[in-house]
Amino acid sequence: MSGHSKWSTIKRDKGAKDAKKGVLFSKLSKKISLAVKDGGSGDPSHNLKLRTEIDAAKAQGFTNDNIDRAIKKGLGQDGGGNIEEVVYEGYGPFSTAFIIEAVTDNTNRTVGNVKKIFTKAGGSLGALGSVSWQFQTRGEILVERGSTDLEALELTAIDAGATDVVESDEGLAIYTEPTQLTKVRIAIEETGANIVHAEITKESTQPVIITNEADRNIIEQLIATFEDDEDVIAVYTNAQF
Repeated sequence: MSGHSKWSTIKRDKGAKDAKKGVLFSKLSKKISLAVKDGGSGDPSHNLKLRTEIDAAKAQGFTNDNIDRAIKKGLGQDGGGNIEEVVYEGYGPFSTAFIIEAVTDNTNRTVGNVKKIFTKAGGSLGALGSVSWQFQTRGEILVERGSTDLEALELTAIDAGATDVVESDEGLAIYTEPTQLTKVRIAIEETGANIVHAEITKESTQPVIITNEADRNIIEQLIATFEDDEDVIAVYTNAQF
């Protein structure tokens, strides 16, 4: 998700208890199925979005058998023909904005859950277009510190077409135009760097800075509640900590 640290989200996923692994794997399966459906192909060599989702799933321990089943669902086999992607926009506490992406076979259930989560947090579900104007879409690649020379890697990323590189305690966050994500990712992979995350994401252009710890905890809990919903595959917010 955007705004709040993606590194924190990744650490939370990797440390998920067994009780939450089922939800995580269900999300990974849905992302793969959607990539197949959107790309019109179950072959990752001809479907770049699918390749990205498969690599991300494998990093989370998703097995080849699970990947194969998810691909079949995306092709309309094994009861997967009725899934669809839905996007919701809304408002959280402290004038924050949210975009929620979900994949579902029951839109009534999903919109009901999303609306309930917003309302319980003191926010509200908005109309499409109500907050999306505050976000830009771009590719994001995270590389762990220690896996390679970060200074050299930054130059490699820029030469490959990256638009921005941000260093942090965890490593490098590399940003690209959406159409350049795969090209930059391949260039990074060829250096032997450890990529922990690579996907198309949404970044806020109108950030709301949350400085109070109590307020931050409220926003983080709202994000976690959305992420715990089995239909939700991505959460974006303009809240920044």
